[in-house]
Amino acid sequence: MKALIADLRLNSLYSVTMPFTWQSALTYPILPPSAVIGLLANALQRYRDDNHPLEYLDRLESDIIWAGSRLLSPCVIRSYTMSAITKWQDRLGGKFTNALGRQFAFTRRLQIAAVFQEGRHLDELVPALQTTPLTCGDSESPVTVEGRPRIVDTQDPGNSVVTTRFPAPYSQQTRIEAGNGEVLLMHPRCKKTGRDFNLISFIVPLRQERQVIYPAELTLRLTTEQALRLGADDPGVVIRYQ
Repeated sequence: MKALIADLRLNSLYSVTMPFTWQSALTYPILPPSAVIGLLANALQRYRDDNHPLEYLDRLESDIIWAGSRLLSPCVIRSYTMSAITKWQDRLGGKFTNALGRQFAFTRRLQIAAVFQEGRHLDELVPALQTTPLTCGDSESPVTVEGRPRIVDTQDPGNSVVTTRFPAPYSQQTRIEAGNGEVLLMHPRCKKTGRDFNLISFIVPLRQERQVIYPAELTLRLTTEQALRLGADDPGVVIRYQ
């Protein structure tokens, strides 16, 4: 198995709305697995430009066994009031807009990674990420890839105690040895299974000080989980969620 790793520079505020917070529109500080897969599928479709975007989503989702992201710099989340047009014509004095709260995040840099079972499109994904317009989140905020995306081999870490900087699946069996994190429900895939969009509990390595979110590490003792090391150096180990 091979992994694709890319460092992103955020060019504006971004928002990835938590699916169960429509009224308050809370945002994730990082890109959930589904957003990473969507970003890669959009990049490949724009690069090839010969099929519908959902066709490329099908191709990548069937090959990706893990995806995730992590902060490379501190992050700040703030709430804003958004105004939306609800109707385009009405009598004078009528109400044309509504106002809803929505959170937006900002950080300078994020890292995304995806592990591929076969990696059929890896050679095309590297130039696709470098040459096509990229957006992230449901706010479709512009992002830029820093440097050249890396393709590395995955390995068994060979240890029952591992340290990770990426979100890890969280359950009653999770054994945390050290570190800080926040438990968040996230979609592991873009496409639904059956009639449901699955949500999985992840513990995200973060620490918060004075309303600023900083990247952190988690040390976990593996019980039923399977870990993968992405290359020999940084970014280290990830915990599979499927």
